Amino acid sequence: MNLADLNKVALAMVTPGKGILAADESSGTIKKRFDAIKVDSTEDNRRDYREMLFRSQEAMSKYISGVILYDETIWQNAKDGTPLVKLIEQAGAIPGIKVDEGTQPLPNCPGELVTVGLDRLAERLKKYYERGARFAKWRAVIDIGSGAGSRGIPTMTAIRVNAHALARYAALCQAAQIVPIVEPEVLMDGDHDIDRCYEVTQRVLNRTFQELRVQRVALEGMILKPNMAISGKKCPKQASVQEVAEKTVRLLKSCVPAAVPGIAFLSGGQSDEEATAHLDAMNKIGHLPWRLTFSYGRALQAAPQKAWSGKPENVPAGQRAFSHRAQMNGLASTGKWDAGLEKQAA
Repeated sequence: MNLADLNKVALAMVTPGKGILAADESSGTIKKRFDAIKVDSTEDNRRDYREMLFRSQEAMSKYISGVILYDETIWQNAKDGTPLVKLIEQAGAIPGIKVDEGTQPLPNCPGELVTVGLDRLAERLKKYYERGARFAKWRAVIDIGSGAGSRGIPTMTAIRVNAHALARYAALCQAAQIVPIVEPEVLMDGDHDIDRCYEVTQRVLNRTFQELRVQRVALEGMILKPNMAISGKKCPKQASVQEVAEKTVRLLKSCVPAAVPGIAFLSGGQSDEEATAHLDAMNKIGHLPWRLTFSYGRALQAAPQKAWSGKPENVPAGQRAFSHRAQMNGLASTGKWDAGLEKQAA
């Protein structure tokens, strides 16, 4: 492992003013997104859509530091035969790859999941590195549960096994000279309030860093991709932007060592503007030991997907929508966004 090189890539991934495009939707997830815009989820359509994003010169060169790809996409070529990974590199961004293989029910823990995919991961990482991937992503899913009887979820079992798998994955990545994005996602589905989210996320992050140390993962050569401290979607009282920012920063300061180069948040089902406003408010607080940026999927892609709608003539409109969202989040990553900029664009 060459830690200096890993650290260099990790710092580039959290370059101020830039963030990561999560374009790693599984075939099932992208089918749902395409169904919503009445587009058939064929291999060609998926390629055309992603090619549109990667050829958005302004967005990719100015506001996107890296792109997380799905296994299908990393091997695909653009219509003119150029590998999609090359389009990303030509724009000055870093190609990355999602390496987990989804979730399975966790034995003896009803309603809870464990992420799988460690088998043969070392061999797969070698091939991804050869193809151009310089970072990877693994997502653990922690559910808080809903309703009065939900205090038992997540169990310590679910937190432990998922943290252990994340750390094993991270160690394998670094051995393959690939920067791991460590993503322990506490879901915002449910009716819990922000304080319950804070408490659960604190337990999850503490356990994750404990496991990372046990597996000897070099913190300087990784990126953390956490959820924000936020109210559940069904909670009757939604926390304000300022409360989300203050509590998330407090939470991270209590759990995340300063050696970690950066934190790239997931949007987790927030609306486009909410995800941007929360990130901006955190960066406005300032004086943080790590860089805070975005690693958004839906919050960067919902607008361009709708504008494109599968029609070749809509590619420029799709690229404009993508550039706008990328620019807004780029500004938020340095605390320079304000809501008025959204209205100007509209």
